[in-house]
Amino acid sequence: MIISETIKYVGVNDHQIDLFEGQYAVPNGMAYNSYVILDDKIAVMDSVDVHFADVWLANIRQALAGRQPDYLVVQHMEPDHSGSVLRFMEAFPEATVVASAKAFGMMQSFFGTDFAGRQLVVRENDTLALGSRTLTFLTAVMVHWPEVIVTYDSADKVLFSADAFGKFGALDVDEDWEDEARRYYIGIVGKYGVQVQALLKKAAALDIAMICPLHGPALKQNLGYYLGLYNTWSAYAPEEEGVLIAYTSVYGNTKKAAQQLAQLLQEKNCPRVAVCDLARCDMAEAVAAAFRYSKLVLASTTYNGGVFPTMHTFINQLTERNFSNRTVAFVENGSWGPVAARVMKGMLEKSKNLTYADTTVKILSALNGESEAQLAALADELCGSAPQA
Repeated sequence: MIISETIKYVGVNDHQIDLFEGQYAVPNGMAYNSYVILDDKIAVMDSVDVHFADVWLANIRQALAGRQPDYLVVQHMEPDHSGSVLRFMEAFPEATVVASAKAFGMMQSFFGTDFAGRQLVVRENDTLALGSRTLTFLTAVMVHWPEVIVTYDSADKVLFSADAFGKFGALDVDEDWEDEARRYYIGIVGKYGVQVQALLKKAAALDIAMICPLHGPALKQNLGYYLGLYNTWSAYAPEEEGVLIAYTSVYGNTKKAAQQLAQLLQEKNCPRVAVCDLARCDMAEAVAAAFRYSKLVLASTTYNGGVFPTMHTFINQLTERNFSNRTVAFVENGSWGPVAARVMKGMLEKSKNLTYADTTVKILSALNGESEAQLAALADELCGSAPQA
């Protein structure tokens, strides 16, 4: 990955990993990004997962061509980025670590040392002169850990954005940015929309030509597009008008209702209709889709006096990430005493600015004339209601 003549990429691709953070499927691997800034003094931006320390250190030495680094800037202490800090400090004993005060406390916990005598603590708007360029540090508390800083290089107009603007996937795999960036953002950063909005306000005051995140490609063209998506995601606003139907089904009857509703919506030319079987789809993709579209239909069997386990997980994933500003409808099924709709609505009670459809579809074991009429009424209501702000 080419950054500039004076900023070199020294990160690594990980194709050994199957689940990022132990839960997110990453069939195309992950990139752990690190950069070297060459000037009178040299700064290395972040490290990589400890399993790739040797490759990373070799990349650094190749980029330095015999020179020694002066600084290691640690923007984020999550181990996929800080895992090789100790190896770096052992390899380059004259180097200084640059990080927030809270990050140094975490280093003590992770490594048994906070590198006393070799540390430079930085705060909001502190600067570090390297020669012809100056780095400016901005705090990014809870994007998505409390110690995070981001760094602006005014010479090349580069924002080193820590985990912000990252995505799943290694850099040697060609794939669209949007879907995997959305899944990454909603899954990992999505709870912290207020904090992301604060960071976006700081970024708006900078002249940025490139964004270099800790995962995924450097963003160079059409930055307004990426910034706009981050603004939408962190404001919990729908990306586009559309309906996600998320369902669980034991014997196929709720599945049939979900598919029939989708067909009705498509016949009415609803802008976008997506259907997800929560027992089989990627849960992170389902959660991201719920945040993408303006309307959500939750269709569940009644199970053990509540809802099916994967529906319970799905709704918890939504509420943990501040699901809000959407229209929600319910389809419930039960051979006796159906309560799924009531339970699902109760699970959403702390969510803000939800509009509930007037029509709730109640299925008693299998679709019949009455429940099919309710599906038709719900389709009319969903296609006729206005987009949510």
